[in-house]
Amino acid sequence: MIFSQTEIAIPHAIGVHVSEDALSVDLEDGRTLTAPLGWYPRLVRATPEERGHWRLIGPGTGIHWEDVDEDISVEGLLRGKPSGESQRSFERWLSKHRAENVA
Repeated sequence: MIFSQTEIAIPHAIGVHVSEDALSVDLEDGRTLTAPLGWYPRLVRATPEERGHWRLIGPGTGIHWEDVDEDISVEGLLRGKPSGESQRSFERWLSKHRAENVA
């Protein structure tokens, strides 16, 4: 039996919208990917202003939120992959983030 390996092109992101319950990413091929915001705890805890302060990574292979130090790849979204951050890491970030917002 012969198997051929086909390279699948990952489309680039061109736009992002974060609501109270979902992350939506517009792709260059016309699709919009939507994932539950609960998959990304840092974005859940972010303020609307922090959620709106994003930039595309490279030519649109991912999205970065500087204010909450979150990176999400288009490939991960296409695979249906939620955040892989450990609970311990998230709790450390949350403690630091709260302290910064109080100061």
